[in-house]
Amino acid sequence: MHLAHLITDLGLILGAAAIVTILFKWLKQPLVLGYLIAGFLVGPHFNLLPTIVETDSISVWAEMGVIFLLFSLGLEFSFKKLLKVGTPASVTALVEVVFMLVVGYAIGTLLGWSRIDSMFLGGMLCISSTTIIIRAFDELGVKGHKFASLVFGILIVEDLVAIILMVLLSTLAVSASTAGWEMLMAVAKLVFFLVLWFISGIFFLPTFLRKARRFMNDEMLLITSLSLCFLMVWLATEVGFSPALGAFIMGSILAETIYAEKIEHLVKPVRDLFGAVFFVSVGMMFDPGMLVQYLWPVILISVVTIVGQSFSTTIGALISGQPLKSAVQAGMSLSQIGEFSFIIATLGLSLGVTSDFLYPIAVAVSAITTFTSPYMIKASEPFYHFLDKRLPNGFKNAINRYSSKAQTISNTTDWQVYVRDGMVNTVLVSVITSAIVLLSSYYLLPFTRNKLGDNTWATIVGAVGALLIMAPFLWSLALKQHRKDLAEKFVAQNKYRTGMLLLQLFRTAIAIVLIGFLLDRFFTPQVAIYVTMGILVLLIIFSRKIQQLYSRIRVRFLANYNEREELKGKKDMLAPWDAHMAEFRISADMPGIGKTLRELAWRERYGINIAIIERGNTVINTPKRGQRVFPGDVLFMIGTDDQLDQFRKDMEAEMVATVKKTAPEVVLEHFKITDTSSFHNKNIREGEIREKIHGIVVGVENEEGRLVNPDSSYVIKSGDIIWVVGDKRRLLLLQKSEELL
Repeated sequence: MHLAHLITDLGLILGAAAIVTILFKWLKQPLVLGYLIAGFLVGPHFNLLPTIVETDSISVWAEMGVIFLLFSLGLEFSFKKLLKVGTPASVTALVEVVFMLVVGYAIGTLLGWSRIDSMFLGGMLCISSTTIIIRAFDELGVKGHKFASLVFGILIVEDLVAIILMVLLSTLAVSASTAGWEMLMAVAKLVFFLVLWFISGIFFLPTFLRKARRFMNDEMLLITSLSLCFLMVWLATEVGFSPALGAFIMGSILAETIYAEKIEHLVKPVRDLFGAVFFVSVGMMFDPGMLVQYLWPVILISVVTIVGQSFSTTIGALISGQPLKSAVQAGMSLSQIGEFSFIIATLGLSLGVTSDFLYPIAVAVSAITTFTSPYMIKASEPFYHFLDKRLPNGFKNAINRYSSKAQTISNTTDWQVYVRDGMVNTVLVSVITSAIVLLSSYYLLPFTRNKLGDNTWATIVGAVGALLIMAPFLWSLALKQHRKDLAEKFVAQNKYRTGMLLLQLFRTAIAIVLIGFLLDRFFTPQVAIYVTMGILVLLIIFSRKIQQLYSRIRVRFLANYNEREELKGKKDMLAPWDAHMAEFRISADMPGIGKTLRELAWRERYGINIAIIERGNTVINTPKRGQRVFPGDVLFMIGTDDQLDQFRKDMEAEMVATVKKTAPEVVLEHFKITDTSSFHNKNIREGEIREKIHGIVVGVENEEGRLVNPDSSYVIKSGDIIWVVGDKRRLLLLQKSEELL
């Protein structure tokens, strides 16, 4: 039987990836680098091994890999995480991104490349690799260090920036222009659809998953989540975005549901499979001849990436108020490019706007910086000590004073809260209402005209239907008193009256514009003006009914949005001093299982405190000294880097020692009772069989038949055959001593 080339190609890809990555795992090198080398070995530029035949089909599989990688990234992303990363990570990421964009564009221009090539190079150099950093942190055991939380926050911001960059670069490539209007419209379009999809997803998806909970086994949850992913991929491509953006958005929506961790766990094998195909396909495009031709640009760009990323991140962290040590460690950790660089390079190739040499250069630079990343992370602390000894004391004192001042808690005034919440609410409601207008004009109006005929009544029915859907949101803009608690406080204090009036007038004006925007698409401008005034009157008349409907919609959205937080409990972040919070999962073979915190005495031994114990869906805040520790518990511990490192090292050493002990071999065995047996005429409890074999009696055969799982009061008689499960060694000793066989 003849196998299709696609099947043999897939077998060749996975086989090469398996062999090379096992070797790289043994050498303790990043697996992504192994995938790239595996791709080169089975690619068209290496002839000593079998070569891939169906390159077009592999490209489709690779695009699937990008979709699953971005979907998984969205599951880990969560917009709430973006809100929680705070100013330091946001400032640091923006400084680093802008700096590397400018440097990348400058390097491309210096090398004589085209403007588009230089722009894509800047985009590839400004995004660090989340996958490589997380794996490096795990392998080096620094994931619980203070600077690691800053790095993770920077990566979250960079991921969002990468999505925006993909949209902007696509716009630039298609329009072949750097005009500000196209850029502005591209950003506005992206923001509009991000807000619309996120709000719609949060409103509908958690409710749907909750209603279907009794049908959601692992298989159905996996199929449902993947179908939602591909639905969003289709929607994204329909409105002109990349499939990767759609996958990322759906992942970030599902990240807000209570199924986020479970979906992430179920999708992981699928992501790993298609992700491996993607990275191998990247390696297949690596051309050694192109590398030789562009060797000096590769070396230059690699050095610029390592030095530029480290320098710009360190400066950004210092500007955001981080101590010198954390800034240096974060900077040297983010000194590589990775998966997003491949995706941006692939985008340029698929659009046909970048030169052929840019892709292999990106692969080569990524391979070099991936290889150097663990060494840069290891060298970050020694390099900090090197700087600390040589920097002038005045400069170091200035950094410390600035850091302390920047990290003090700043109070937000009530007026700032009032204005901020009002603007956020205005944007969200305006996006929803605009979406209803567009959907009504493109779908509802044609539907009514198709059913009722192309006449005035059909137009009126379509307009009324759209207005009924818009009514709660128009009421919240035009009439709802924003933040009633703060408004009453301001009135009582006789403060900010003019400001509140201007804000309400602004919101009312937007409502009027949106009503006119809808009616203008159904009627003439003159009719739209008169009807708009009438609609405002109707909103006032039916205000109470509309308010009830709006409240129900708002309560549903907030309940879905906060469902995961309410289930898991709140984990408060510590203030930024030397001690910080780190996570530690209790494994089944860890010593001390079942003991109380008082018996374990970790506070006395290491100086750490247990702030939270997460046990399944139960969260124990500030556990008492009598609280016991069980397998699967997640401990949130407070301590310094040194204290937490010592705790982990000791726990891992004790677990290794425990694992090295020979585990008892448990077997199913039987023996026959004789008149001389010590168990004769005794019940199971009196015979102490369970204690002697460290097992249980699972069955008895006698003249009456078989008895499964007999009660401990069963009296053993001569001729009975006893079936037991227990320690093989103890069973043999027992049989030998009583000669029961």
